[in-house]
Amino acid sequence: MQNIDQIRTELLAEIAAAATADDIERVRVAALGRKGSVTELTKTIGALAPEERRAAGALINVLKDEIAAAIEARKTAIETGALSARLARERIDVTLPARPETEGRIHPISQVVDELVGIFAEMGFAFAEGPHIETDEHNFTALNIPPEHPARQDHDTFYLPEKADGTRLLLRTHTSSVQIRSMRKAQPPIRIIVPGRTFRADHDATHSPMFHQIEGLVVDETTHMGHLKGCLIEFCRAFFDVDDLPVRFRPSFFPFTEPSAEMDIGCSREGGGLTIGKGADWLEILGCGMVHPKVLANCGIDPARYQGFAFGLGIERVAMLKYGIPDLRTFYESDLRWLRHYGFAPYDVPTIAGGLTR
Repeated sequence: MQNIDQIRTELLAEIAAAATADDIERVRVAALGRKGSVTELTKTIGALAPEERRAAGALINVLKDEIAAAIEARKTAIETGALSARLARERIDVTLPARPETEGRIHPISQVVDELVGIFAEMGFAFAEGPHIETDEHNFTALNIPPEHPARQDHDTFYLPEKADGTRLLLRTHTSSVQIRSMRKAQPPIRIIVPGRTFRADHDATHSPMFHQIEGLVVDETTHMGHLKGCLIEFCRAFFDVDDLPVRFRPSFFPFTEPSAEMDIGCSREGGGLTIGKGADWLEILGCGMVHPKVLANCGIDPARYQGFAFGLGIERVAMLKYGIPDLRTFYESDLRWLRHYGFAPYDVPTIAGGLTR
């Protein structure tokens, strides 16, 4: 049998000299592979006398374990050193100024939310928010939406699995649920604006299963329809930056408001485009109305003493109209080219005084 100590010394020297992962792999194959030096030693045991085989086998197994452990330790050391070198090469000094070509952009949804909240904050509205996962009570029943209403069906609303008592939570279909929570939490006067995500089972160029709404609510003893109209007219003119923007209100129906109306703004479609302002056409922009007395009563507010108004609009819709974005689906495709084109500078914070647009 070959000198085990000599083989050990040679292999340990080769292991220590290995500088890369490829080097250590070659040593492993040369020592422990099918034709490796340690493996060849094992094959010689059969030629020994029976009384010598046990002792020789034990020595070879010790050698094999020692070489395997040394190879693994050297491999770990090489990988650790390579990682440390890479981290040193790729280290970024976060105190350096950002390079223009890597400057981030504000998503149009975030920008428009800031614009909308800025306008209504100037009117005295407070910001409110609520959970995305709602109860049937907050999302439908308290808002005077009847049990047979299509919005309650599975084809329109995302429901969670049924609980033991037969009830099901759901992904809120509108931010109106926050109005219910706010009215049940505080007594009038109430004046809130509620932006947030909502969810409905719909998906095409103008609809998304997840989208954003913003709703407003005012409840006090003196508010009337004239206040609603004045608030929304001033909002649209400020948001679209058109001082003489034509507007009109058409009768409509919503379970949670009475009377209800839809608001249109003037526009022109000449030349195949769309221009907000004076023109021969009208464009629906939002729904609104006076809060239904049953909704007030459901929230513990006396409808004989208090009244108010509410309104809601889709954030993606007004963003598309204002900034000329043709397809709703592109908002959620995570395309950096799209974001560089439609995005906003990080410090371009919209305010009434400083301006809402770029």
